[in-house]
Amino acid sequence: MMMKRYLPLLLLLAACQQRVPPAAEQVGKAACCVVPSRFATTADRKDKDPENMIWVTGGQFMMGTDEKEAYDQERPAHPVKVDGFWIDKTEVTNEAFKAFVDATKYVTVAERKPTWEEISKQLPPGTPKPDDALLIPGSMVFVAPDHPVSTEDISNWWHWVAGASWQHPEGPGSNLDGRWKHPVVQIAWEDANAYAKWAGKRLPTEAEWEYAARGGQAEKRYAWGNEFKPGQKYMANTFQGHFPDKNSGEDGFKGTAPVASFPANAYGLYDMTGNVWEWTADWYDASLYKKASLRTAEVDPKGPASTYDPEDRYAIKRVTKGGSYLCANDYCVNYRPSARRGTAFDSGASHIGFRCVKDKTNDSNKTILVQNK
Repeated sequence: MMMKRYLPLLLLLAACQQRVPPAAEQVGKAACCVVPSRFATTADRKDKDPENMIWVTGGQFMMGTDEKEAYDQERPAHPVKVDGFWIDKTEVTNEAFKAFVDATKYVTVAERKPTWEEISKQLPPGTPKPDDALLIPGSMVFVAPDHPVSTEDISNWWHWVAGASWQHPEGPGSNLDGRWKHPVVQIAWEDANAYAKWAGKRLPTEAEWEYAARGGQAEKRYAWGNEFKPGQKYMANTFQGHFPDKNSGEDGFKGTAPVASFPANAYGLYDMTGNVWEWTADWYDASLYKKASLRTAEVDPKGPASTYDPEDRYAIKRVTKGGSYLCANDYCVNYRPSARRGTAFDSGASHIGFRCVKDKTNDSNKTILVQNK
C-alpha cells in the first residue's frame, strides 16, 4: 500500500487528496484536485508602469474563510495587511513563455531527465529505486476516462506521459497551435520562478495573490461575489458535468481557455479563479492558518519557513491558488479566492500555470490603475 501511494512520485507525479466539504452546490463526495533557475537573467525593463499589469493598492483584509463549505486548511479567516504591488492582468501565456525560452534557452523541469537523488527526497526512507527506464523527461496529463470511475484513485484520469511539456501539453504529437493565448501549463515552481526573474518580476506571496483575487470583495465566496452564476452567466473556466469522465463544456471550454475569456474581477484581473492553478512564492503548511492571530493583522506575510502536509509528509510543496478548469461542483471546489493547496515544487501538470507580481517603483508619475476602496 505504501508503494502504491507513492508510485506517482516515482514517476514525478505530485498528488494531494482532500475530501470535498458539504455544500449546497455539490452533488456528491469526492477527493480534491491533484497533480501531481538556471539561465535566468533580469530583463531590461524601464522603471515605469509595467506593461499588462495592474497596480493594486495595499490594505487590510480577512485572509482565508470561516465557511463550513470550505476545506480545513482554509480556516480560520484572519486579518492580514499587504503593501501595494503590480500584478499581471492575466496568467502567463504560451506566447509569453516562448519569448522567455527563446531569449534564455531555458529548459523546463518536465524537459529534463529526473534523477533518483532528487525524487527520493520526497519519498519515505527505504523506498526502492525504480528502474532507470522510468526516469525520463515527461509530465502529468489529464486524460478523461470514457466511463464513470471512482474519484478515490487519481490514476483514473492522471497519466504520466513521457515527452509531455509546456510545448507539448498532452505529450508528443500535441502542440500549441491555436493555443498561444492560453495559459502556459506543465510548469514546475522552478520554471515559474525563473520566468519571473527574467521578466524583472517575482511570484506573488499567497497573501498578495488572495488579496488581488478578491478584488475588494470582502469575505465573498467567489472572486465576483457569493453567487456562482450571477444572471446564469459563467464567470470562470471550470468543469461542468460529471467529473472526470464527462465535461459538458457549458462555459464554452473543455480544457484551458484563452486568457481573459471570462469577466475580470473588480481590480481588472482575469482568471484569478478557474482556468489553471497558479504558483505562489510560499511554502505550503496545511496548518498555517490555525497558528495565525485572529486579532492582530500580520503585515506582508511571506509564508512559513518550511512545508507541512500531514497527508503527504515527505512531499516538498509550494502553495498553488485559484483552482482550474478541472474543478467541478462535485469534485475539488477550489475556484474560490480562499482555496489553497500544496503542490510538489518539482511537478507540473495539465492544469498548473502562474502569473507574476512586481514591487512598487519610485516613479512618482506612475498611474494608479486600481485602488482598494
